[in-house]
Amino acid sequence: MKIINEDLVSLKKLVQTKTQQLTDQNVVTAVQRIITNVIENGDTALKDYGQQFDGVAVDQFKLDQATIDAAYDNLDPDVKAALLLAKRNITSFHEKEKATGFVDAEQPGVLRGQKFLPLNRVGLYVPGGTAAYPSTILMSALPAKIAGVNEVVMVTPPQTDGINPAVLAAAKIAGVDAVYQVGGAQAIAALAYGTESIPQVDKIIGPGNVFVATAKKQVFGQVAIDMVAGPSEIGIIADDSANPRELAADLLSQAEHDKLARPILITNSAKLAQAVSDNVDSQLKVLPRTEIATASVTNKGFIAVVDQVEDMFDLMNTVAPEHLEIQLPNPTQYLNLIKNAGSVFLGRYASEPLGDYVAGPNHILPTSGTARFSSPLGVYDFVKRTSFVQYTKTALQKEAQAITTLARVEGLEGHARAIESRFDTYYD
Repeated sequence: MKIINEDLVSLKKLVQTKTQQLTDQNVVTAVQRIITNVIENGDTALKDYGQQFDGVAVDQFKLDQATIDAAYDNLDPDVKAALLLAKRNITSFHEKEKATGFVDAEQPGVLRGQKFLPLNRVGLYVPGGTAAYPSTILMSALPAKIAGVNEVVMVTPPQTDGINPAVLAAAKIAGVDAVYQVGGAQAIAALAYGTESIPQVDKIIGPGNVFVATAKKQVFGQVAIDMVAGPSEIGIIADDSANPRELAADLLSQAEHDKLARPILITNSAKLAQAVSDNVDSQLKVLPRTEIATASVTNKGFIAVVDQVEDMFDLMNTVAPEHLEIQLPNPTQYLNLIKNAGSVFLGRYASEPLGDYVAGPNHILPTSGTARFSSPLGVYDFVKRTSFVQYTKTALQKEAQAITTLARVEGLEGHARAIESRFDTYYD
C-alpha cells in the first residue's frame, strides 16, 4: 500500500483530487435513453431491459408473498437471528431520531407552528450484483417505518436462480410492503414515474452502480432521493498504539466492496505505516475478493504520514470520509476535532463492520467528500415539515403596515392589497 510523506498542504490537494467523481457522459446518455423508454413504454421496457442486462425473462415483476414467506421460514437460523438482532439495534437507535412539531402561541392573537408528516410511499433499491446486502434493507426500511411511511416498496435485479433468500427474509423482517424484480437505471425510472406494475414513489433510497447513481441524479426533482452515492470509503486515524494487523483488516473491509473504494490511513508513525502496508499486502493474498480489493488499494488507497495529531484530523476532515475510525488512546476526547465524517468508530473494538451490521446507526452514509454537508440516512429523511400560522384581525392589523411596505418595495402591489382588503384602507 502506498505510503506518502509530504507536507500537509500537498496532502490536502492529493485527497481532494482523489475525492472527485468524474461524470461519464456515455453513462449519462445511456441512462437518459433508459428513463425515456420506461416513461414511454412502461412494463414492456422493463421486460426488455431485464432480458438484456440481467439475462432473465420476467413475466411478473411483483414477487408473491408466499415466496417471501418461504425465504424467511427456510432461512438459516443463525442468519435469521443475526438479522433480528440487527433489527432490534437499528430500531432502538432510530426511534430516538423521531421529531415532534411545535406550537408557538406566545404573541397575543398569533398562532404559529410546525408539523411533521411522513412520506406516503418510498422505494428501496437493493443491488443484486457482486454481493447481496440484506443489511441495507434493514437500514433503509426500518427508519422509513419508524417515520410512519405508509408504503415501502423494494426493487432488486432479477436473478437466474431467484433472489437471494436472505434479501427476501430481510424485506419481511423490515416490513417491506412489496418486492419487485427489476434493477438498474430502469428500476429507478419505474419508481420515479411509475409503470403498469410498479407504483410511483415519493423518494428513492439505496445504493447501486454508476448507472443507478446516475439515474437517481436524473430523476431528482420528479422524486426525492437519499443521495448520489459514490464508492465506499474508510478513513482511519491511528498512532503507534494501534494494531497494524487490525488496521489492515479494517482497510480491506471496505476495499473489498468496489474497485473504486477508498481505504485511507493517516498516522503520525512511520513505523506503523510500514507495518500496516505490509499487513495489507499479506492479507490481500488470502482475501476471497482479492481482485476487487487489490484494485481499490492500488488505485485509490494510501497511507499518509504527518507530524502531529492535530494534522491527522485536519487532513481527515478534508477527506470527509464515509466511515472514520479513531484508533488512538481515549478516542472520545477527539470527537470535537472531527468536523466531516459520515459515521465515527471510536477505539479498537469499534471496527467498521460493527456499524455495517448491528450497532444501530445507519450505514447508508455520505460518500465522495459529501460528509462536508450531508448526513447519514435517518428517520428525518422520511418526513417533511409543514408550517402553519393563524392571526386574529387585531394581530394582523398591528403588522399590516410592515407587510404592505415590504410588498411595495418589492413591486408586488397585489400582495399589499391582499392585506388591505381585510381593512377599511382597501380600495378598488
